[in-house]
Amino acid sequence: MTVKEALLKQLKEKTARIGILGMGYVGLPLAVVFAEAGFTVTGIDPDKRKVDSLKEGVSYIPDVPTEIAARLVKSGRLKATTDFSVLKDMDAASICVPTPLRKTGDPDMSFIMSATEELAKYVHKGMVVVLESTTYPGTTREVLLPMLGVKNSLKVGEDWFLAFSPERVDPGRTDYTTINTPKVVGGITAACAEVAATWYGGAIQHIHMVSSAEAAEMAKLLENTFRMINIAMVNELAIMCERMGVDVWEVIEAAATKPFGFMKFTPGPGLGGHCIPIDPLYLSWKMKAYQYTARFIELASDINTNMPRYVVNRILEAMNERGQTLKGSRCLVLGAAYKPDIDDIRESPTLDVIGLLQKKGAEVSYHDPYILHLHTHDGLEMDSVPDVMAAVHQADCVVIVTNHKTYDYQAILEAAKFIFDSRNALGKAGKDNPKVARL
Repeated sequence: MTVKEALLKQLKEKTARIGILGMGYVGLPLAVVFAEAGFTVTGIDPDKRKVDSLKEGVSYIPDVPTEIAARLVKSGRLKATTDFSVLKDMDAASICVPTPLRKTGDPDMSFIMSATEELAKYVHKGMVVVLESTTYPGTTREVLLPMLGVKNSLKVGEDWFLAFSPERVDPGRTDYTTINTPKVVGGITAACAEVAATWYGGAIQHIHMVSSAEAAEMAKLLENTFRMINIAMVNELAIMCERMGVDVWEVIEAAATKPFGFMKFTPGPGLGGHCIPIDPLYLSWKMKAYQYTARFIELASDINTNMPRYVVNRILEAMNERGQTLKGSRCLVLGAAYKPDIDDIRESPTLDVIGLLQKKGAEVSYHDPYILHLHTHDGLEMDSVPDVMAAVHQADCVVIVTNHKTYDYQAILEAAKFIFDSRNALGKAGKDNPKVARL
């Protein structure tokens, strides 16, 4: 029996031991899906707080209910550790670490490099490794393959197997989750793809294989670039409609009645999250090595990045029209998360809106039912106001940045002196209302 045949047998019988490097928004749901399918899974993360929480059966990710985590931990199918040496006993390992951008716009590969360096110490014959972290095309072959394969002289595709399978997590979503979102898999070799697809197919409902790791890497970037560019387009449309005195929300709803050839996107105060604002810039950066400028990506990024500034300028203008000044006014920002009904502030436009309002001299407070404290690397330290309606009453301006479903928008509309609605959260009630200005 070849190494490949032996590993495939283990994967099909679910006796293969699984290691997940990085137990965040991607890694923990993936670990749970594998454990629910019958695999024994060990989550590996340097963050002791996450590991201790999981050992107690407590989930820190909203998409993973604590009762499920507790059941899997109690059964022994889900474990957690800060000790990377357990990888020597793993048959399969998935890398699910963050891939942010540096302030210069270059990819920050430090998390991938750190995880790969640890994994390289323990890669062995009969092991399959899958990178899930979104990155630029070529990373799996050009970075991981040399780091993991050279030290131990193992032959990829025969002695061990390497593939890329992009994460497609959308936090807070319930209709499509890790288990039923189709999984794209591309290997360094055909054998690598087969082994990785067999592994993932044992837990995830739909597997789509592509011819190479590079094709899988590019597919992920296409998904998020498509969304980034279309969001930028409607953001610019909002700016154009405002200058022309046209209601952008009415325009979008009208266009959306077409049953073909149109996909609805809506404007907002900027992009947030771990994917859409960042991933396309990985491709833009990579293309510079080919003396090519990704013009659509860079233009879309510029439009989206400047939306918080546009929103604050609109607030300033709207308050001026009401005979008020932004400087010295009390502004309440509703919503800190980058999208509704989650507790994730990664790249949230709220952070920029708050900072810009403060620079204009406003006294800013915020409320978010999911995020009670704000602590950022830029030095922003704030606590969510305890009583949202009391804060609405006191505010000179209420700025809706994240349209959480938990908010009673009718009550907010009645109580507020003035509202700037950047998400059309008030709907028709906000249209032509003298107390409301909309994006």
